[in-house]
Amino acid sequence: MLSDHQLPQHWSIALIARVLFTSLFFLSGVTHFTNMPYYLSLMPAKIPYPVFLIQVSGVVELAGAAMILLNWRPRLGGWLLVAFLIPVTLVVHGHELLTETDPVIWALQQAHFLKGFSLMGAALLVTQLGVELPTVKPSSSKETDTAHIAT
Repeated sequence: MLSDHQLPQHWSIALIARVLFTSLFFLSGVTHFTNMPYYLSLMPAKIPYPVFLIQVSGVVELAGAAMILLNWRPRLGGWLLVAFLIPVTLVVHGHELLTETDPVIWALQQAHFLKGFSLMGAALLVTQLGVELPTVKPSSSKETDTAHIAT
């Protein structure tokens, strides 16, 4: 079995991961301002000040994604994304799961709901680990010898 120090680690992989992770938030954050009618249609009718909340969520999303991508206070950026994802996942997509009668739309909302939880998990990892490339120390020869004897 491969140990941690044998697995590939490179700064370019970390950069690609940041680009991939934040790309969704950049696209969504921009469309909060360029496609307001779409986001208004997603908001439950009982939510007050929907335009203001959509604009604030777009700013939070863009700020969090930029902080992670640029590796400038990425842990705070992760918390911003978590703060964005919790209400969006629960209120918007959760509401749709409870009220949607069309099975196709319901399945789409279920996918968005589950995606929201997965993204929360990734953002929470960023809040705890940051985005720096970790330093993995090779195991000592004594540990390797012991592990070899045990197998």
